[in-house]
Amino acid sequence: MTRMGFFTDTSVCIGCKACEVACKEWNDVPDDGLDFLAMSYDNTGALGADTWRHVAFVEKTASRGGSAPPTSPPSTGGDSGVRWLMSSDVCKHCTHAACLDVCPTGALFRTEFDTVVVQRDVCNGCGYCVPACPFGVIDKREADGRVWKCTLCYDRLKADLTPACAKACPTESIQFGPLEELRERAAGRLGVLREAGVAEARLYGAHESDGVGGFGAFFLLLDEPEVYGLPPDPVVTTRDLPRMWRAAAGAALALAGAVAVAVLPRR
Repeated sequence: MTRMGFFTDTSVCIGCKACEVACKEWNDVPDDGLDFLAMSYDNTGALGADTWRHVAFVEKTASRGGSAPPTSPPSTGGDSGVRWLMSSDVCKHCTHAACLDVCPTGALFRTEFDTVVVQRDVCNGCGYCVPACPFGVIDKREADGRVWKCTLCYDRLKADLTPACAKACPTESIQFGPLEELRERAAGRLGVLREAGVAEARLYGAHESDGVGGFGAFFLLLDEPEVYGLPPDPVVTTRDLPRMWRAAAGAALALAGAVAVAVLPRR
């Protein structure tokens, strides 16, 4: 099957949170409180077991004399100015997914669309996948003890339908389709922004050399990843496991040999 994924173009995100609502409605994701966090207008805060799509609101103070990207809202606050950076974050559906490596029950699996999904009826709540994710995406729901995250609307994909969040996005900030086509489209969009003078624009997770072998859900950002709360250089957290297992096996064999020598009768 063709690998499917998301391209999120943050330069046209307006922060409407339609994607959050559509995700919750389609996937029957519980209400996460919608608390006022006293940090920004964002009332969900971060991805979690009850927030599979999260629209980040980042208040960015523009440098004096600098120019904001043409897609940003008008600046306020005097000469320095403040501009909003908005981005709809989601599970990255990594090419090399550490969560798959550590799951002992097979609850996490890779689908025919090359996406990563949790089988709710197989998850035993061990939580090994939670620290394994370099993006902090997977989270345990306290009400039932199991882990939850974006499935890229696996049920809709099997019915040849667009994921709910992309379907609801009014500006096409969230685009869905074959991953290779999305990468070509993203490269073209990046070129347009660079020609318009938006030097800060960059692709995050679009290439195989990016951290975890590239993302199945990648982004066009208007600033450094850290500004959006994303790791600048994500790595597969289980990358050293094979070497560690080999070292452990070697140590075990050495110990067994030493024990054998110690207990053998001497002539």
